[in-house]
Amino acid sequence: MYHHSGTVTQQAAGSPTGLLDPRGPDTEAILFQRCTWCGTAMYHRVLCPVCRGSELRTERSEGVGTVRHSTVVHRNTPAARNVSLIEMSEGFIVRGRVMGPPIGIHSGDRVRLSTAKDPVRGEPVFQLLDEPYRAWR
Repeated sequence: MYHHSGTVTQQAAGSPTGLLDPRGPDTEAILFQRCTWCGTAMYHRVLCPVCRGSELRTERSEGVGTVRHSTVVHRNTPAARNVSLIEMSEGFIVRGRVMGPPIGIHSGDRVRLSTAKDPVRGEPVFQLLDEPYRAWR
């Protein structure tokens, strides 16, 4: 669902479509909202969680973020997978999956949105930006 505000056509904040913006294989991006009143960035909201404003502007994320939390999940899947909370550089947090061995994903790892999407869950898929240089003990 889209609405027109001034000269910019923007997607309604509560609409489930368009959260991932596929404009070709090299330009896939996450769309997020920014409150026009207080400037808070958020992912898939109807109202601003800070000021409760309803005027949200849709923006396109650069796709770079930091893993804030990662959990290995073993149920409802043939193999272990990770579920991670990614803090994007624009200031919002999104849940997704980071490619690689689930046990190798850690808080603080820098990631970039991949061109792949989780076909089952529809969540964003990220790849590590830096190869982890951890001492194995």
